[in-house]
Amino acid sequence: MDAGETRVAVLEGKGSARSERSKRSGGAGRNKSNRDTPGREAADVARGDFRVGELYVERRSSRSIVGNIYKGVVDNVLPGMEAAFVDIGLERNGFLHVDEIVLPDGQKVPRRGHGKGRSIAELIKPRQEVLVQVVKDPLKTKGARLSMQISIAGRYLVYMPAGAGVGASRRLPDAERDRQRKLLQKLDKGDGGVIVRTAAQGASKEDFERDLDYLHKLHDVMQRRGEEVKAPAMVFQEADLSIRVLRDVLTKEFDGAVIDDPKQHHRVTSFFQRTAPELVEFVELYEEPRPLLEREGADEAFDQVLSRRVDLPSGGYLMIDYAEALTVIDINTGSFTGRGKGRLEDTITRVNVEAADEVVRQLRLRDIGGIIVIDFIDMARAKNRDQVLKTLKKALDADKTKSYVMEVSPLGLVEMTRQNVTDGVREILTDRCPTCDGEGVVRSAETMAIDVLRHLRELAASQPEPEAFLIRVNPHVAAELVAEGSGLAELEQQTSKQFHFEGGEALAIDTYDMVDAGTRAEIEERALPFRVGEEVLVTIEEPHMYDADDAIARVDSYIVSVAGAGRHIGERRLVRIETVARSAATASLLDANGELDADGEKLESPAGRRRGRRGGRRRNRATTQ
Repeated sequence: MDAGETRVAVLEGKGSARSERSKRSGGAGRNKSNRDTPGREAADVARGDFRVGELYVERRSSRSIVGNIYKGVVDNVLPGMEAAFVDIGLERNGFLHVDEIVLPDGQKVPRRGHGKGRSIAELIKPRQEVLVQVVKDPLKTKGARLSMQISIAGRYLVYMPAGAGVGASRRLPDAERDRQRKLLQKLDKGDGGVIVRTAAQGASKEDFERDLDYLHKLHDVMQRRGEEVKAPAMVFQEADLSIRVLRDVLTKEFDGAVIDDPKQHHRVTSFFQRTAPELVEFVELYEEPRPLLEREGADEAFDQVLSRRVDLPSGGYLMIDYAEALTVIDINTGSFTGRGKGRLEDTITRVNVEAADEVVRQLRLRDIGGIIVIDFIDMARAKNRDQVLKTLKKALDADKTKSYVMEVSPLGLVEMTRQNVTDGVREILTDRCPTCDGEGVVRSAETMAIDVLRHLRELAASQPEPEAFLIRVNPHVAAELVAEGSGLAELEQQTSKQFHFEGGEALAIDTYDMVDAGTRAEIEERALPFRVGEEVLVTIEEPHMYDADDAIARVDSYIVSVAGAGRHIGERRLVRIETVARSAATASLLDANGELDADGEKLESPAGRRRGRRGGRRRNRATTQ
């Protein structure tokens, strides 16, 4: 927990993280129980056997609204789209499809296409007040996806006030689903229906009773608020990130929760006391000075999800590229060349199998949704392709998010979809680049220099009076413009104008501004950083390209060639400006008395030495080559 941000990392591995933490702390603390739970292995596992499986981020300024219930007002109904847009008090209206509408008697609308469907214009009217739940966050330019089929999630059950009967998660074994249905038939479920969650595996009758009581109380509160508030307004807010993860993500393999904030620790334990009291003892308050996520290796995982490249243990790697409509993942062998005398097909298959597992891990870590295309390395044998596909599907069994995988296409691609409900870690942590605007590339300095020359020709033609112009551009563009053969000299000769350039590295590469215009003397006075005879304190940075005895210094991006300074690289020296040109100047070394330094020994400049009437001032403004 940080100010304004909550981060959650789910660690996965075999064995018990509780016993490992207990071992590190000498057996002391809250989590010293060795409770046996179905599906858990008793043996301790080294810390290195655990890895980050999922990451979540939530910020106070941009919380997910999935699960929130609103009293909204229908803004408009679009029969051609079979949808309505509902004002729920947010920046953009929510989208309500006809299949998500519930009739006044609580029944869902029959789907169209089977002779039973009805037009949305018959079911809902503009200005009508409706109770809706957000099932998908607003993403990019789209508003929130809404449903009138309200559901309230608990630890083991999901209560649907407008539903009926008992459903169960498809992830549960058939025998377990039958057992749970029999248990629930003996309980008073009240009005509505319930769905048994995957987390309910092994749950008892008392667990269900406690969950039902909790859900009915929440529903009563929701109904009361729905009657009191004036639309558009929020009626019910979903729990915060920590509670949602513990409730929705962790199932029977739940081994413990470590929380570094006392208030959040109290909230989580209070939630478990109401829904699963037997788990309270496995919630640990972290009080060590070292940051929690740093100790568990999660900080590194947060950094890795922003990288385009993901390395594989064998030496191969993934490249993940994001597009508007889909995400593309490319697999490469990289430095892996196989083992011993193995064939190329075996080498490729091993990399692909390893990549299939890592692809799913990256999908979960980054919460990538929508259409996903995976370009595995081409395999000649069908059995190898089947092995890779089987590995991919098996890894997806651990993913709580719905997905659908196609067979390998004729082009060797695997296409899949993964439910996209909310922004992933990458979207929350990053912004679109203001320089390339998401394109990933920018125009080169040479391209910009050619474009600037066109602008300069137009400028000279439109303003015939000034003799010279001062132009602000990026220093790399300025270097291209003043280089021999750039066309600037020919342009100046044709137009009888002179062009000077200024600008710092912070300027975008496509910057072009006309800063000043006037006589040649006026523009040179402003554009050139030094005058002949001025003394400047500079840092000797690198040897001269053509003369080993000389060296280069820079003031901003302006180059100063210093004669005889080749042996003083890295030193601060006083120099006298000898010549000044548009992109560079020449200078000579001075000794402590202001005389030319003949022997080249290191001499500190005395306090108060003049740094140049203009050189010291120009150091703080953007001057280019």
